[in-house]
Amino acid sequence: MQPLSAPFPATRFRRPRRTPALRALVAETALAPSDLIWPVFLRDGEDLAEPVASMPGVERLSVDRAVAAARQAAALGIPVVALFPYTDPALKTPDAAEAYNPENLVNRATRAIKAAVPDVAVMLDVALDPYNSDGHDGLVRDGVVLNDETLEVLVKQALSHAEAGADILGPSDMMDGRIGVLRSALETAGHRDTVIMSYAAKYASAFYGPFRDAVGATGALKGDKKTYQMNPANSDEALRLVARDLSDGADMVMVKPGLPYLDICRRVKNAFGAPTFAYQVSGEYAMIEAAALNGWLDGERAMLESLAGFKRAGCDGVLSYFAPRAAKILQGG
Repeated sequence: MQPLSAPFPATRFRRPRRTPALRALVAETALAPSDLIWPVFLRDGEDLAEPVASMPGVERLSVDRAVAAARQAAALGIPVVALFPYTDPALKTPDAAEAYNPENLVNRATRAIKAAVPDVAVMLDVALDPYNSDGHDGLVRDGVVLNDETLEVLVKQALSHAEAGADILGPSDMMDGRIGVLRSALETAGHRDTVIMSYAAKYASAFYGPFRDAVGATGALKGDKKTYQMNPANSDEALRLVARDLSDGADMVMVKPGLPYLDICRRVKNAFGAPTFAYQVSGEYAMIEAAALNGWLDGERAMLESLAGFKRAGCDGVLSYFAPRAAKILQGG
Protein backbone atom coordinates (compact mmCIF):
# COMPACT_ATOMS: atom_id res chain seq x y z
CA MET A 1 0.00 0.00 0.00
CA GLN A 2 1.30 3.44 -0.92
CA PRO A 3 1.70 5.86 2.00
CA LEU A 4 -0.74 8.76 1.91
CA SER A 5 0.42 12.37 1.80
CA ALA A 6 -1.62 15.50 2.30
CA PRO A 7 -1.81 17.78 -0.75
CA PHE A 8 0.56 20.72 -1.20
CA PRO A 9 1.25 22.91 0.73
CA ALA A 10 0.46 20.76 3.79
CA THR A 11 2.99 18.29 2.44
CA ARG A 12 6.32 19.71 1.27
CA PHE A 13 8.82 16.97 0.53
CA ARG A 14 11.59 19.54 0.69
CA ARG A 15 11.09 20.16 4.41
CA PRO A 16 13.11 17.16 5.64
CA ARG A 17 15.78 17.79 2.97
CA ARG A 18 16.59 21.24 4.31
CA THR A 19 19.62 20.42 6.50
CA PRO A 20 22.16 17.58 6.77
CA ALA A 21 20.71 16.57 10.14
CA LEU A 22 17.19 16.27 8.75
CA ARG A 23 18.39 14.39 5.68
CA ALA A 24 20.24 11.92 7.92
CA LEU A 25 17.17 11.47 10.10
CA VAL A 26 14.96 10.30 7.23
CA ALA A 27 17.58 8.43 5.16
CA GLU A 28 16.17 5.06 4.10
CA THR A 29 19.52 3.44 3.33
CA ALA A 30 22.63 3.36 5.50
CA LEU A 31 26.10 2.33 4.32
CA ALA A 32 28.76 1.26 6.81
CA PRO A 33 32.27 -0.23 6.60
CA SER A 34 30.80 -3.51 7.86
CA ASP A 35 28.87 -3.76 4.58
CA LEU A 36 32.10 -4.03 2.58
CA ILE A 37 34.28 -6.91 1.42
CA TRP A 38 37.70 -5.88 0.08
CA PRO A 39 39.02 -7.91 -2.90
CA VAL A 40 42.84 -8.09 -2.72
CA PHE A 41 45.11 -9.35 -5.50
CA LEU A 42 48.19 -11.39 -4.57
CA ARG A 43 51.51 -12.08 -6.20
CA ASP A 44 54.67 -13.91 -5.19
CA GLY A 45 57.60 -12.05 -3.70
CA GLU A 46 58.34 -9.93 -0.67
CA ASP A 47 57.46 -6.32 0.11
CA LEU A 48 55.89 -5.87 -3.33
CA ALA A 49 52.98 -3.71 -4.43
CA GLU A 50 52.59 -3.94 -8.20
CA PRO A 51 50.07 -1.58 -9.86
CA VAL A 52 47.33 -3.03 -12.06
CA ALA A 53 47.34 -0.71 -15.08
CA SER A 54 43.66 -1.14 -15.95
CA MET A 55 42.55 -0.55 -12.34
CA PRO A 56 44.06 2.76 -11.14
CA GLY A 57 44.78 2.63 -7.42
CA VAL A 58 44.67 -1.19 -7.22
CA GLU A 59 47.83 -3.25 -6.70
CA ARG A 60 48.93 -6.87 -6.59
CA LEU A 61 50.41 -7.44 -3.14
CA SER A 62 52.98 -9.89 -1.83
CA VAL A 63 51.84 -11.95 1.15
CA ASP A 64 53.48 -9.64 3.69
CA ARG A 65 51.77 -6.63 2.13
CA ALA A 66 48.46 -8.54 2.10
CA VAL A 67 48.82 -9.06 5.84
CA ALA A 68 49.30 -5.31 6.20
CA ALA A 69 46.15 -4.79 4.09
CA ALA A 70 44.22 -7.10 6.43
CA ARG A 71 45.41 -5.05 9.40
CA GLN A 72 44.20 -1.94 7.58
CA ALA A 73 40.84 -3.61 6.96
CA ALA A 74 40.50 -4.36 10.67
CA ALA A 75 41.31 -0.76 11.59
CA LEU A 76 38.72 0.50 9.10
CA GLY A 77 35.97 -1.86 10.26
CA ILE A 78 35.98 -3.93 7.03
CA PRO A 79 35.10 -7.47 8.15
CA VAL A 80 36.29 -9.54 5.15
CA VAL A 81 39.13 -9.59 2.64
CA ALA A 82 38.71 -11.68 -0.52
CA LEU A 83 41.98 -12.96 -1.97
CA PHE A 84 42.70 -13.54 -5.67
CA PRO A 85 46.04 -14.78 -7.01
CA TYR A 86 48.23 -13.71 -9.90
CA THR A 87 49.63 -17.17 -10.64
CA ASP A 88 53.02 -17.66 -12.26
CA PRO A 89 52.26 -18.82 -15.83
CA ALA A 90 54.72 -21.68 -15.32
CA LEU A 91 52.33 -23.10 -12.69
CA LYS A 92 49.28 -23.07 -14.97
CA THR A 93 48.44 -26.49 -16.37
CA PRO A 94 45.51 -28.17 -18.16
CA ASP A 95 44.63 -30.04 -14.94
CA ALA A 96 44.86 -26.85 -12.81
CA ALA A 97 46.65 -28.78 -10.06
CA GLU A 98 48.02 -25.60 -8.49
CA ALA A 99 44.45 -24.78 -7.45
CA TYR A 100 44.63 -27.34 -4.64
CA ASN A 101 48.32 -27.09 -3.77
CA PRO A 102 48.41 -26.53 0.02
CA GLU A 103 51.29 -24.10 -0.53
CA ASN A 104 49.73 -22.08 -3.32
CA LEU A 105 49.65 -18.33 -3.06
CA VAL A 106 46.17 -17.88 -1.58
CA ASN A 107 46.61 -20.66 0.95
CA ARG A 108 49.88 -19.19 2.20
CA ALA A 109 48.33 -15.73 2.39
CA THR A 110 45.30 -17.09 4.26
CA ARG A 111 47.44 -18.72 6.92
CA ALA A 112 49.52 -15.55 7.31
CA ILE A 113 46.46 -13.29 7.62
CA LYS A 114 44.62 -15.55 10.05
CA ALA A 115 47.74 -15.76 12.23
CA ALA A 116 48.24 -11.98 12.25
CA VAL A 117 44.68 -10.64 12.15
CA PRO A 118 42.38 -13.48 13.25
CA ASP A 119 39.28 -11.30 13.55
CA VAL A 120 39.32 -10.43 9.83
CA ALA A 121 37.53 -13.10 7.80
CA VAL A 122 39.23 -14.44 4.68
CA MET A 123 37.20 -15.31 1.59
CA LEU A 124 38.72 -17.43 -1.18
CA ASP A 125 37.54 -17.97 -4.72
CA VAL A 126 36.73 -21.51 -5.85
CA ALA A 127 37.31 -21.68 -9.59
CA LEU A 128 40.10 -22.86 -11.84
CA ASP A 129 40.71 -19.86 -14.11
CA PRO A 130 43.78 -18.51 -12.22
CA TYR A 131 45.43 -21.96 -12.49
CA ASN A 132 44.15 -23.32 -15.80
CA SER A 133 46.38 -22.92 -18.85
CA ASP A 134 43.19 -22.49 -20.90
CA GLY A 135 41.99 -19.60 -18.72
CA HIS A 136 38.63 -21.21 -18.04
CA ASP A 137 36.86 -21.80 -14.72
CA GLY A 138 36.69 -25.51 -15.49
CA LEU A 139 38.75 -28.23 -17.13
CA VAL A 140 38.79 -28.13 -20.92
CA ARG A 141 38.86 -31.03 -23.37
CA ASP A 142 38.71 -30.53 -27.14
CA GLY A 143 37.51 -26.97 -26.59
CA VAL A 144 34.64 -28.01 -24.30
CA VAL A 145 34.51 -26.93 -20.65
CA LEU A 146 33.79 -30.11 -18.69
CA ASN A 147 31.28 -29.95 -15.88
CA ASP A 148 31.40 -33.16 -13.83
CA GLU A 149 35.16 -33.67 -14.14
CA THR A 150 35.67 -30.08 -12.96
CA LEU A 151 33.64 -30.75 -9.81
CA GLU A 152 36.26 -33.25 -8.63
CA VAL A 153 38.99 -30.60 -8.86
CA LEU A 154 36.82 -27.94 -7.21
CA VAL A 155 36.31 -30.24 -4.23
CA LYS A 156 40.09 -30.61 -3.84
CA GLN A 157 40.52 -26.84 -4.15
CA ALA A 158 37.79 -26.06 -1.61
CA LEU A 159 39.20 -28.53 0.92
CA SER A 160 42.70 -27.07 0.58
CA HIS A 161 41.29 -23.59 1.20
CA ALA A 162 39.26 -24.71 4.21
CA GLU A 163 42.30 -26.46 5.67
CA ALA A 164 44.32 -23.25 5.21
CA GLY A 165 41.78 -21.45 7.40
CA ALA A 166 39.48 -19.70 4.93
CA ASP A 167 36.30 -18.51 6.61
CA ILE A 168 34.26 -18.13 3.41
CA LEU A 169 34.47 -20.01 0.12
CA GLY A 170 33.14 -18.25 -2.97
CA PRO A 171 32.46 -20.77 -5.75
CA SER A 172 32.52 -18.59 -8.87
CA ASP A 173 32.93 -21.32 -11.48
CA MET A 174 29.24 -21.71 -12.41
CA MET A 175 29.50 -25.46 -12.93
CA ASP A 176 26.21 -27.28 -12.34
CA GLY A 177 26.06 -29.13 -9.03
CA ARG A 178 29.08 -27.56 -7.41
CA ILE A 179 27.43 -26.27 -4.23
CA GLY A 180 26.04 -29.66 -3.32
CA VAL A 181 29.32 -31.52 -3.80
CA LEU A 182 31.32 -28.82 -2.02
CA ARG A 183 29.00 -28.74 0.97
CA SER A 184 29.05 -32.54 1.22
CA ALA A 185 32.86 -32.64 1.01
CA LEU A 186 33.26 -29.92 3.63
CA GLU A 187 30.91 -31.70 6.04
CA THR A 188 32.64 -35.04 5.53
CA ALA A 189 36.07 -33.49 6.12
CA GLY A 190 34.94 -31.81 9.33
CA HIS A 191 34.79 -28.26 7.96
CA ARG A 192 31.21 -27.82 9.12
CA ASP A 193 31.55 -24.13 9.90
CA THR A 194 33.03 -23.06 6.56
CA VAL A 195 30.67 -20.58 4.93
CA ILE A 196 29.77 -20.86 1.24
CA MET A 197 28.92 -17.62 -0.52
CA SER A 198 27.82 -18.87 -3.91
CA TYR A 199 28.29 -16.77 -7.01
CA ALA A 200 24.78 -17.94 -7.82
CA ALA A 201 23.88 -15.44 -10.55
CA LYS A 202 27.13 -14.75 -12.41
CA TYR A 203 26.68 -13.29 -15.85
CA ALA A 204 28.87 -13.62 -18.95
CA SER A 205 29.69 -9.93 -18.75
CA ALA A 206 31.86 -7.44 -20.60
CA PHE A 207 32.79 -5.85 -17.25
CA TYR A 208 35.38 -8.43 -16.13
CA GLY A 209 38.30 -7.36 -18.33
CA PRO A 210 40.47 -5.52 -15.77
CA PHE A 211 40.08 -8.38 -13.27
CA ARG A 212 41.42 -10.83 -15.83
CA ASP A 213 44.37 -8.50 -16.31
CA ALA A 214 44.94 -8.45 -12.56
CA VAL A 215 45.03 -12.25 -12.21
CA GLY A 216 46.87 -12.80 -15.50
CA ALA A 217 44.03 -14.71 -17.18
CA THR A 218 43.48 -12.38 -20.16
CA GLY A 219 46.12 -13.89 -22.42
CA ALA A 220 45.38 -17.46 -21.35
CA LEU A 221 41.63 -17.44 -22.05
CA LYS A 222 40.68 -19.40 -25.15
CA GLY A 223 37.19 -18.55 -26.39
CA ASP A 224 34.60 -17.18 -23.99
CA LYS A 225 32.63 -18.29 -20.92
CA LYS A 226 29.12 -18.17 -22.34
CA THR A 227 28.48 -21.91 -21.98
CA TYR A 228 28.59 -21.71 -18.19
CA GLN A 229 28.07 -18.08 -17.16
CA MET A 230 24.60 -16.56 -17.47
CA ASN A 231 23.13 -14.77 -20.46
CA PRO A 232 22.82 -11.05 -19.54
CA ALA A 233 19.32 -11.10 -21.07
CA ASN A 234 17.99 -13.46 -18.38
CA SER A 235 16.36 -12.61 -15.07
CA ASP A 236 14.07 -15.52 -14.11
CA GLU A 237 16.98 -17.93 -14.56
CA ALA A 238 18.84 -16.11 -11.78
CA LEU A 239 16.07 -16.96 -9.32
CA ARG A 240 16.19 -20.61 -10.32
CA LEU A 241 19.96 -20.68 -9.80
CA VAL A 242 19.73 -19.00 -6.40
CA ALA A 243 16.99 -21.40 -5.31
CA ARG A 244 19.10 -24.37 -6.34
CA ASP A 245 22.24 -23.14 -4.58
CA LEU A 246 20.41 -22.35 -1.35
CA SER A 247 18.78 -25.77 -1.36
CA ASP A 248 22.18 -27.38 -1.99
CA GLY A 249 23.77 -25.73 1.05
CA ALA A 250 24.91 -22.21 0.19
CA ASP A 251 24.79 -19.89 3.21
CA MET A 252 24.88 -16.69 1.17
CA VAL A 253 24.43 -15.81 -2.49
CA MET A 254 26.00 -13.29 -4.81
CA VAL A 255 25.00 -11.44 -7.96
CA LYS A 256 27.85 -10.54 -10.33
CA PRO A 257 28.38 -7.97 -11.84
CA GLY A 258 26.75 -5.35 -9.65
CA LEU A 259 25.42 -2.08 -11.00
CA PRO A 260 24.05 -3.43 -14.31
CA TYR A 261 22.17 -6.10 -12.32
CA LEU A 262 20.59 -4.24 -9.41
CA ASP A 263 17.21 -5.52 -10.57
CA ILE A 264 18.47 -9.05 -10.01
CA CYS A 265 19.70 -8.15 -6.52
CA ARG A 266 16.28 -6.84 -5.60
CA ARG A 267 14.46 -9.86 -7.05
CA VAL A 268 16.75 -12.27 -5.20
CA LYS A 269 16.38 -10.50 -1.86
CA ASN A 270 12.61 -10.21 -2.20
CA ALA A 271 12.20 -13.83 -3.26
CA PHE A 272 14.44 -15.56 -0.72
CA GLY A 273 15.36 -13.17 2.09
CA ALA A 274 18.75 -14.89 2.25
CA PRO A 275 22.01 -12.99 2.80
CA THR A 276 22.52 -11.39 -0.61
CA PHE A 277 25.70 -9.79 -1.91
CA ALA A 278 26.86 -8.17 -5.12
CA TYR A 279 30.29 -7.75 -6.66
CA GLN A 280 31.10 -4.26 -7.92
CA VAL A 281 33.41 -5.73 -10.51
CA SER A 282 36.63 -4.44 -12.00
CA GLY A 283 35.02 -2.83 -15.03
CA GLU A 284 32.59 -0.88 -12.85
CA TYR A 285 35.47 0.29 -10.67
CA ALA A 286 37.62 1.20 -13.68
CA MET A 287 34.87 3.27 -15.30
CA ILE A 288 34.33 5.38 -12.19
CA GLU A 289 38.06 5.78 -11.62
CA ALA A 290 38.79 6.71 -15.24
CA ALA A 291 36.04 9.32 -15.29
CA ALA A 292 37.22 10.75 -11.97
CA LEU A 293 40.85 10.91 -13.10
CA ASN A 294 39.74 12.80 -16.20
CA GLY A 295 37.73 15.25 -14.11
CA TRP A 296 34.46 14.15 -15.68
CA LEU A 297 32.76 13.42 -12.35
CA ASP A 298 33.36 13.68 -8.62
CA GLY A 299 34.97 10.30 -7.92
CA GLU A 300 34.30 10.26 -4.19
CA ARG A 301 30.62 11.08 -4.56
CA ALA A 302 30.19 8.60 -7.41
CA MET A 303 31.89 5.88 -5.36
CA LEU A 304 29.61 6.35 -2.34
CA GLU A 305 26.50 6.76 -4.48
CA SER A 306 27.23 3.52 -6.32
CA LEU A 307 27.80 1.61 -3.08
CA ALA A 308 24.59 2.99 -1.57
CA GLY A 309 22.78 1.75 -4.67
CA PHE A 310 23.62 -1.85 -3.75
CA LYS A 311 22.20 -1.41 -0.27
CA ARG A 312 19.07 0.24 -1.65
CA ALA A 313 18.62 -2.72 -4.01
CA GLY A 314 18.51 -5.09 -1.05
CA CYS A 315 22.13 -6.24 -0.77
CA ASP A 316 23.49 -7.08 2.66
CA GLY A 317 26.96 -6.22 1.48
CA VAL A 318 29.17 -5.62 -1.52
CA LEU A 319 32.59 -6.69 -2.74
CA SER A 320 34.30 -3.54 -3.94
CA TYR A 321 37.81 -2.36 -4.74
CA PHE A 322 36.68 0.94 -3.26
CA ALA A 323 36.32 -0.70 0.17
CA PRO A 324 39.27 0.91 2.01
CA ARG A 325 38.63 4.37 0.58
CA ALA A 326 34.93 4.20 1.24
CA ALA A 327 35.41 2.87 4.78
CA LYS A 328 37.81 5.69 5.60
CA ILE A 329 35.25 8.28 4.49
CA LEU A 330 32.42 6.49 6.32
CA GLN A 331 34.51 6.53 9.48
CA GLY A 332 34.94 10.27 9.09
CA GLY A 333 38.60 10.03 8.03
